[in-house]
Amino acid sequence: MGEDGPTPHGHTHGDLADAHPELGPVAPQVRTALAVLGALVAVGCVLGLLTTWPQDPRQAPADFRVDRVGATITSLGECEGGDAACLTAVAELEDGTEAVVQVPAANQVGTVDVGQDVVLSFDEALPPGNQYAFLEADRSTPILALIVLFAIAVLLLSGWRGASSLFSLGLTLLLIGVYVLPALRSEASPLAVALTTAGLVMLITLYASYGVSVRSTVALVGTLLGLTLAACVGVIVTGVASFTGTSDETTSFLQTVVGDVDTRGLLLAGLIIGALGVLDDVTVTQTATVWELAAADPDAPRRSVFAGAMRVGRAHVSATVNTLVLAYVGASLPLLVYLSSLDASWTAALFSEAVATEVVRALAGSLGIIAAVPITTALACWAVPRPISSR
Repeated sequence: MGEDGPTPHGHTHGDLADAHPELGPVAPQVRTALAVLGALVAVGCVLGLLTTWPQDPRQAPADFRVDRVGATITSLGECEGGDAACLTAVAELEDGTEAVVQVPAANQVGTVDVGQDVVLSFDEALPPGNQYAFLEADRSTPILALIVLFAIAVLLLSGWRGASSLFSLGLTLLLIGVYVLPALRSEASPLAVALTTAGLVMLITLYASYGVSVRSTVALVGTLLGLTLAACVGVIVTGVASFTGTSDETTSFLQTVVGDVDTRGLLLAGLIIGALGVLDDVTVTQTATVWELAAADPDAPRRSVFAGAMRVGRAHVSATVNTLVLAYVGASLPLLVYLSSLDASWTAALFSEAVATEVVRALAGSLGIIAAVPITTALACWAVPRPISSR
């Protein structure tokens, strides 16, 4: 949604800078109240960082760690004994030396070929000749190419605003790597870590992408209130339904490797962080919609602006909830296929913890979205400046 005209219908993020001079200045008491709320969020994030900052995060034992080495397949042959399910590969390492490794059957078809880059593991404790083992194909080139293509597409479409979005995305990923993952391996509460992360991500994303403004702060408050509701629903349901958080193989393996982990807390943390991006999308759109509708008709009363924005919000929620649910279905699709192969009834599959976990994540996140729309719209209608006659 640009600043040169109203766009009351459709899905658009708009510019959250305090433009539209025809509306006049935001009321001083509104600016003060939102500034206080924004400051409280920032203070809460700082306190959250201080209380949950990782202290001696647990590491996997040395037996579970591997040194990864890049190599290129130079030749392939059958293993001794003519076993068709086994291949022997000669791989040239980055330093020019060669290593002979066996390629498991699962990696033969369409994965390993002569000239292909692969990743090997190296264990110095093993005898020479057995120190290297095949891990997987080297996927760095196509993944990096996809990342570059994504960045170029964002910049071409959104220009400098796309650049600021990429910058905030980079800061978010840095936050996850430096703070979130180590904190989840320490004694900190996963729920507290997730809520702190949510506040920090919203501060970074909204203020870095859209600037410090009344509209950004409205979207920030609406997002965090919707996220709080989603977290409360998740806490209640996972407790009442006796979720353990160990239905996923990765989580069980994490407990084996790292030790005592709050698996239910990890489930809730995933719920919060997963819903965050969608909530941000909804609240930014609603805030921008309110400002555009108010600018389109400066004499319209706040009730009319609220009603118009809610019509846009209801359409947006319908699409967004569908997107969120399908995202979780896609993530658990192999599990659903496996359960269907067992001829398990839909109710049995739905109420199994593995599937029910995704159901709770999707529905709790959706409830947060549903709540965020009227909350953010009401906040934006309260904050948007109106002529005296229309108030």
